[in-house]
Amino acid sequence: MSRQRASFVAVGFIGGIAAGSLVWSRMQRQYRRNLFSKSTLRRVAALGYLRARPTVGTAQLLREYVAWEPRAILRSRGARLLRQLESAL
Repeated sequence: MSRQRASFVAVGFIGGIAAGSLVWSRMQRQYRRNLFSKSTLRRVAALGYLRARPTVGTAQLLREYVAWEPRAILRSRGARLLRQLESAL
C-alpha cells in the first residue's frame, strides 16, 4: 500500500505544479493587459510584470504607456523602466 500511496502523492504533486504554472502564466498575461487599466494598482502590477520582459515589443508598449499615463509618479516610473529596458537591449 505504501508504494501506491507514494505514487498518488507524486502524481498529486506534479499535477499541482502543472496547475499552478498554468494559473501563474494566465495571471501574468492578465497583468500585461492591465497596463492601461483604470485601476492604479493594476497598472503598477503591469509595470512590474513588464520589467522582467526586455523585448522590443515591451519597449514600444512602454512608450505608448508613458505618453498616456495621467499620474506623474507612474509616468516617471514607466519612463525609468523604459530607459532601463532600452539600455538592456
